[in-house]
Amino acid sequence: MKGTRLVLAITVILLVTMSVATVSGQAFKPKAEYKMQVNVGPAFDWGIGAQRWADLVKEKTGGEIIIKPYFGSTLLAGKQTNWYQAVADGSIDFVVESTINASSVIKSLNLFNLPFLMSSYDDADKIENGKSGAMIIKEFEKGGIKFLAWGENGFRQVTNSKKPISSPQDMKGLKFRVVGSPIFVDIFKQLGADAVNMNWADAVTGFQQGVVDGQENPKSVLTVVKIWDYHKYMTNWYYVLDPLIFGVNADVWKKFPAKYQKAIQEAAIEAAEYQKALARAYLDGTKSLDLLKTKFKVTDMPIEPFGLAVSNGMVITDLTPAQMQAFKDVMKPIYDKWIPSIGKGIYDAALADMKKK
Repeated sequence: MKGTRLVLAITVILLVTMSVATVSGQAFKPKAEYKMQVNVGPAFDWGIGAQRWADLVKEKTGGEIIIKPYFGSTLLAGKQTNWYQAVADGSIDFVVESTINASSVIKSLNLFNLPFLMSSYDDADKIENGKSGAMIIKEFEKGGIKFLAWGENGFRQVTNSKKPISSPQDMKGLKFRVVGSPIFVDIFKQLGADAVNMNWADAVTGFQQGVVDGQENPKSVLTVVKIWDYHKYMTNWYYVLDPLIFGVNADVWKKFPAKYQKAIQEAAIEAAEYQKALARAYLDGTKSLDLLKTKFKVTDMPIEPFGLAVSNGMVITDLTPAQMQAFKDVMKPIYDKWIPSIGKGIYDAALADMKKK
């Protein structure tokens, strides 16, 4: 009997040891390649941040974890709004993507799409790092994606080929391409414009053929696509800010040993900080430019976007506080309609985070 008990005890010890070995990562075998979804191309601030994350993960894991960014939503055949489902179900491993493109699935992400809610980068940071941001992350992760860091596409400006825009009345009768989220259609309709939901490739064709008169996007998109080739007029109205999410499929994340999780998380935070600095360069005084120079040792600095646009023939309108308020004043129906689906608690928390309650 003693011998039997001894054998059983040894067996238990061996099983526990094998289990610990697997958990600790000794039995972990990574994929040859982990796929990353990125909506834009590698030249955009967003794409640069995604590539930097992949590069940092390779560096911090000694080449054990290889992530390949697939730019231009090639993994989704261009259907950019399908990214959340694709990452959640495991057909894609990693993602650097826009909150807008998941806001039809994760309704709380529409907080960032409430027009003129955030008036500064400081407001955005307070939300992302505050109680409301934590509430949104909790909702986001329920579907099966691990959140790792906030990136940023930036404040979105409006351009068109017809005329300067300085008041809501100037929007009436114009046709704008908007991203695939219903709240954007509502916003532009509220301003008296005709909103057309189309992907970017179709939008460029639409500009060329006169099917649509304008669009809205952050400065990185505007400069990389050379929006002045299609539109003469830009209005800087900073009406919504478009955060990015650095994330990974939850099951993929759980399979990584702790040391790899730590490396991937640290890499995401570092890449996101760098990417945000690119997105904000020239738009927050010298803060982001100084960060790029000092912390990230960037010597080939990004080009100042609005000066570049003007040099290429664009006419830029910067709204006065009174003009901005005129746009805000007509947005109440958007808030009334969308706050219930976003969550009143999240909205109130965001106001408290920004100290606007």
